[in-house]
Amino acid sequence: MPVNIKAKLIKKEQLKQDIYKFSMQAKEIVDIAKPGNFIEIRVTDSIEPLLRRPISIYNMEKDTGILEIIFQVKGKGTKILAERKEGEYIDIIGPLGYGTFQVKNTGTVAIIGGGIGVFPLYELAKQTKAAGAMVNTYLGFRSKDFVVLEEEFKNVSSKLIITTDDGTYAESGFAINKLKEDISVNKPDMIYACGPLPMLKAVQTLSIEQGIPCQISLEEKMGCGLGACLGCAVKTANSPADAPQYWHVCKAGPVFDASDVEI
Repeated sequence: MPVNIKAKLIKKEQLKQDIYKFSMQAKEIVDIAKPGNFIEIRVTDSIEPLLRRPISIYNMEKDTGILEIIFQVKGKGTKILAERKEGEYIDIIGPLGYGTFQVKNTGTVAIIGGGIGVFPLYELAKQTKAAGAMVNTYLGFRSKDFVVLEEEFKNVSSKLIITTDDGTYAESGFAINKLKEDISVNKPDMIYACGPLPMLKAVQTLSIEQGIPCQISLEEKMGCGLGACLGCAVKTANSPADAPQYWHVCKAGPVFDASDVEI
């Protein structure tokens, strides 16, 4: 059950231009949250902007109750949030989302993320490796200027491959191509993914073709985060054309089995 708390901002870091990491004291949420959950943040005490901002959970420290998020400044709300100072209290609701990643400890798992979609995958990789699985992680970024969390993911992965679209850092090309190469040699037992829709569509197609179970985390614009505003609908797979059926990402997701949704 989500809780509404005022979380103290313990530490604020700027990882890259317009990309910030917040560490907050939020034991009430950390105690019950799972990989794939998100929180809704009230960025200011004024009425503008009115709506909270949904942000995925990046990392949780169960022993200290520290909750960490990473976000990119993309509009007025996140710009205001980025101006918050250490020691201030932030109004958050969480954990939100019924659909979460299923941590498995069998064999090998592949985790693939792109852009800001890599952030919610860290806690998943950490818990999956701790459970005993071999974790192969594939992270794709636009260029060297956007590469973040390399060392962090290296510490929670059995193998880490980083790609950049323009070849300015690490492997040139797209993370999905590296995943395809590895699958042609040795299939993982599970695939997890989060990132831009074209990447998720490619991962979805690959998993279905190869018969590999796959979970994907969808990133949709949300108003309430609780399933009330109905603004984050996604069409279910194989629903009748004359009577399409929909789930709401904030409530049924944000994590879905790849074969259950249309992307």
